[in-house]
Amino acid sequence: MEFDLLGWPEDGPRLRLDYRRFAYAGKFVTAATGKTVLRDPGASLPPLDDDRPAPTGGPDSLPPLAEDVVAAVAFNEDRTDPTTLWLRYVTVRRDRRGEGLGPDLLRRTCAAAADRGYETVRIAANNPFAYEACHKAGFGFTGRETGVAELVLERPADAPAAVSRETYQSGLDRYRARDLGDPERAFLASREGVGPPETDGLHSHD
Repeated sequence: MEFDLLGWPEDGPRLRLDYRRFAYAGKFVTAATGKTVLRDPGASLPPLDDDRPAPTGGPDSLPPLAEDVVAAVAFNEDRTDPTTLWLRYVTVRRDRRGEGLGPDLLRRTCAAAADRGYETVRIAANNPFAYEACHKAGFGFTGRETGVAELVLERPADAPAAVSRETYQSGLDRYRARDLGDPERAFLASREGVGPPETDGLHSHD
């Protein structure tokens, strides 16, 4: 698996993903955010079970479809704090979900942010599965929510956050109070009373 920093926001990198294979594909075409990806050049694309039309060529300024990309992150600097980087969108190719690619790319993006001089990295999670993946990447719940009820998590750019069982569960409790589907409910039940997941082979603090 190859990590690739396509550029920082001021570089204006564009990434063209197949919307049939990636959630949020349209968010990565804009040049307003920086982007990192994981590539798997040797892997073949599986057949699509999707009747929607293939993406068209688009303007000449757009790059070709990135067929070797299996995960991508888009990010920008906090508007009021130049020491903080926000990870805005995270997407994993649908056939590669469940392999830990999202947390892996988040960790590598944080390391790149630390090398760049950022002190803090933030991300917002809109569902318990994303919340769990963020904890696997070393993030911890801040106790805050965005204006659209996403839970805000953060970590030092150069190290995983120390997360207690109480803090981890407080975020899950926010989701438990919401009207969620059966898969989310089953997941939340499976995490009842436990501590946060391992971070890159290390346990968070209980």
